[in-house]
Amino acid sequence: MSSLQLQILEILDKEAQIGNTAERLAGLDSQTVQAALNSLVSRNKVTYKSIEKEHWNLTDEAKDIVQNGSHEYRLLELVLKLEHLKISEVGSQLGPNGKMGQARAFKNGWISKNGDELVLNEKVDKAQLPHDTTAEELKEIQEKGTLSDAKKIQELKKRKLITLTKILSFSVEKGSEFSTTIEQLETDITSDMVITGSWENAKFKPYNFASEGVAPPAGALHPLNKVREEFRQIFFSMGFTEMPSNQYVDTGFWNFDTLFVPQQHPARDLQDTFYLKDPLVGGLPEDKEYLENTKKVHEQGLYGSIGYRYPWKPEETQKLVLRTHTTAISSAMLKKLAADPKPTRLFSIDRVFRNEAVDATHLAEFHQIEGVIADYDITLGNLIEFMESFFDKMGVRDLRFKPTYNPYTEPSMEIYSWHQGLGKWVEIGNSGMFRPEMLEPMGLPKNMRVLGWGLSLERPTMIKYAVSNIRELLGHKVSLDFIETNPAARLDEDLV
Repeated sequence: MSSLQLQILEILDKEAQIGNTAERLAGLDSQTVQAALNSLVSRNKVTYKSIEKEHWNLTDEAKDIVQNGSHEYRLLELVLKLEHLKISEVGSQLGPNGKMGQARAFKNGWISKNGDELVLNEKVDKAQLPHDTTAEELKEIQEKGTLSDAKKIQELKKRKLITLTKILSFSVEKGSEFSTTIEQLETDITSDMVITGSWENAKFKPYNFASEGVAPPAGALHPLNKVREEFRQIFFSMGFTEMPSNQYVDTGFWNFDTLFVPQQHPARDLQDTFYLKDPLVGGLPEDKEYLENTKKVHEQGLYGSIGYRYPWKPEETQKLVLRTHTTAISSAMLKKLAADPKPTRLFSIDRVFRNEAVDATHLAEFHQIEGVIADYDITLGNLIEFMESFFDKMGVRDLRFKPTYNPYTEPSMEIYSWHQGLGKWVEIGNSGMFRPEMLEPMGLPKNMRVLGWGLSLERPTMIKYAVSNIRELLGHKVSLDFIETNPAARLDEDLV
C-alpha cells in the first residue's frame, strides 16, 4: 500500500468523508490522487466522485496591471499630470501598451481629443477619479480564481489578460469494505498454490471483464476494399456476375472505337489519357467483320446512323492506353455475348486512369463501379427502375435524373441524390442505354438492349469515413491507424 493510499484511509477513518481532495491533499496532482483512489475502489475500500472546477489565472501582463494599474488608468493619470499630452507622445510615455490604454480610456469616457492633444473629459471629476475596474477585477480573480460576472470574464479573456485552467478534485467516502489496512490479493492460481493447497484460503483479485484485451497483430483491409466488398455483395444479391477486370492496359479500339468514341474526341488527347511508349501498339480484333463494321459505323454510319464522317485510321485504334474507364471491359464482354445472346447482368469494380491534375478530390487513378444489363426489349424506364432499386440497397432513396450526353449511350442520364450534410443535390453516377452503333456491329440482335451505368468508388468511401481530402485515402498521406481502426462499411443513409 502506498503512503498516499494510507493517508486517504487515515483521513476517512477520522472524518468519514473527504469533501475536496484538492484542499486536503494540497500539492498533489489530480492524476496521482485518482490513481490511488482507483486502486482503493478496486478493493471496495472507498467510493469517490469527480469535482471539476474552473480556475482563471493571470497572465504576466495582468499581474503587472494588478501591481501598477491598467494601461487606461495610467494614461488617465498621465493626462492629469501633464495637462497637455500629445497623442504622438503616448507611445514614448507608456510603451507598447500605450495604444491599448488610449483606446480603453476613450471607450470609458475618461479622456477626449483636443487637436493633437489628449485632455481630461469634461465629465470626469478631478476630485473623485473613477475606479480602475480592470485592476480591481484582476485582483479579485487573483484571489478567488474567478468573477461572478461572466461578461467581464469574457472581456478580460478577449484582452488576453487571463487564461483558463480546470482543476480536477474528488469527493471521497468510505466503501463497503473500508479499513485502514489493505490485504494483498492474489491475481491468479499458481502451481505452488495447488501443490500446497494454499489456494483454498487465498483471497483473489476479481476479474475485470470490462477491460479490453490486447489487440492481436493482424492485417487490415483498406477502407476502399471494405466499401468495394459491400458493393460486390449488393451486385451478387441482384443476380450480377463479376467481369474480369485485371487488364489495366488496352488498345484504343476497346477503350474508345468500339464505344463509338470518334478518334478526334478530346478524351483521346494526351492531356486526358495515358498512352504507353513501350510497347506503342497492340493487336486488332481477330473478327475482321466486326472490325470492318466498326470502321464503317465511324466513317459513314450504319444501323440507322450517319456516323461521324471522318477517315478512320487503324494505326490510331491500335495505340495502347491505360484504360480510362471499365467500359472497355464491358464492351469486350458484350462482344462475347453476341455468340450466345441471352439476358445477362455483369459488373466490375476496378481501377481506371485519367491524366488529371491532382487535388483534394482528384487523382490520376481512381476506381470505377460499373454495371451492365442486357435483355430483350428493355427501355429507359427499366433503367430508372433498376437505379432506384440498386441505390435503395445503399440507403439512397431520393434520386433525380438529368439528361446528359455520352458518345456511346443514348439516351443518357446523370444520377443525382440529395446530400443531407451538404444541403444540396450531388451527382452520384452516370447511366444510359448503349447505342445501336456500338451493339449491332458486335452481332447482338437488334431488339437486345443494354443498360449501362457507373459511379466512382472513392466518393461513397470518402463520405462513409468522413475523409475530405482524397490524398488521405490513397497515397503517402494515408494514416495506418486510420486503416486499422475503421470498421467494416455498411452502405446506409449516412452516404447521402
